Amino acid sequence: MKKQQPAELGGSEETKPAKPTVTPARRVENVEEYYFSVKLKEVARMNESGARVINLGIGSPDLPPSAETVQALCQAAARPDTHGYQPYVGIPELRAEFARWYKRWYGVDLDPANEILPLIGSKEGVMHISLAFLNEGDGVLIPNPGYPTYASVSKFVGARILPYALKEENDWQPDFEALEKMDLSGVKLMWCNYPNMPTGANGSRELFEKLVAFGRRHNIVICHDNPYSFILNDRPLSILSVPGAKEICIELNSMSKTFNMPGWRIGMVATNSRFLEWILRVKSNMDSGMFRPMQLAAVEALKAPDSWYQRMNEVYRRRRALAARILETLGCDVRDDQVGMFLWGRVNDTLAAQLTAAGECPNGVGEAICNRVLHQSRVFVTPGSIFGSEGRNYIRISLCCNEEMLQEALDRITTTRTKQNQ
Repeated sequence: MKKQQPAELGGSEETKPAKPTVTPARRVENVEEYYFSVKLKEVARMNESGARVINLGIGSPDLPPSAETVQALCQAAARPDTHGYQPYVGIPELRAEFARWYKRWYGVDLDPANEILPLIGSKEGVMHISLAFLNEGDGVLIPNPGYPTYASVSKFVGARILPYALKEENDWQPDFEALEKMDLSGVKLMWCNYPNMPTGANGSRELFEKLVAFGRRHNIVICHDNPYSFILNDRPLSILSVPGAKEICIELNSMSKTFNMPGWRIGMVATNSRFLEWILRVKSNMDSGMFRPMQLAAVEALKAPDSWYQRMNEVYRRRRALAARILETLGCDVRDDQVGMFLWGRVNDTLAAQLTAAGECPNGVGEAICNRVLHQSRVFVTPGSIFGSEGRNYIRISLCCNEEMLQEALDRITTTRTKQNQ
């Protein structure tokens, strides 16, 4: 039998067809990998080499949910009839408990049948809302600084991003005079977030009234992201408490921060029934419902007494005191009126000028300091620049680390600075 030659099997190298070139969708090319996804890979490599980095970057609560919450999960998961697909709209028990929770804490009446939709995390809701409301080229008002997902999801759907500046001299609130002077033609959504992340600025009734009036005046849907209202805050507020807000506003909320359930991925969206129906059209085509035992556990979490919130905030107050000392040691000024799960510090002018003169700040003085701290002191803190250009001279520290680790981080940074000054 004649032995086949390579050319007979598939042709010579010269005649073989070229391999097809596969390229990603333009939406993938238009966004970068999430900052924390990239940075945590670097931290992991450092840890593998024995660095033992202290992570003060991520807002992932390190404390557990209540014992009642965990018990409800275990009991429901042990039953044989709780493992099937669940309703796209969530179980009635969870919607009803969300409604009671909103009434109890925010004074807001919501119809659990058609004004509340449980979500697999409120971050999912940012995508659902954007897909439900935005056509390619529609305008979106995005806070600067602000949660990066607002901008990245807007890019995914081909929307036109219009940043609006939040400045410390205006207490990190929107400048409504500046907003009114913008070309708002074609703008469909405005994202806002109070208590604010990353700045720690609190919301107020007056601010929410201005936002609602602005949305109604320009027919812009106000999307309020509200996961931090119970953390170090004695006056939790919902934008939906403003008369008429439900007609033009959508509010996201979450179990992650308040109830120490970030990995559970349970959130919710509340708005009028028409908006909710549009959001549900998107959601029902993207998931198949949430695990029933987790929903039943969330019901128990939402029933928490006042003492639950008080105990959590006692812990966070002690942590905030240490975080403030860390930021001050790094050369930052810290406002004492901040609320929420992070602490936001501004690099003082003297240090900022020194770093800028040394040419270390292509992405802002905050990032220059954060890189120094990571590699010299093995402490990971977040540069304000990742939240927008208005955050370039700021640093953010998460309070999701116990006091012992915060004290060690402070000791490491103090030791590094002492050695550099000798």
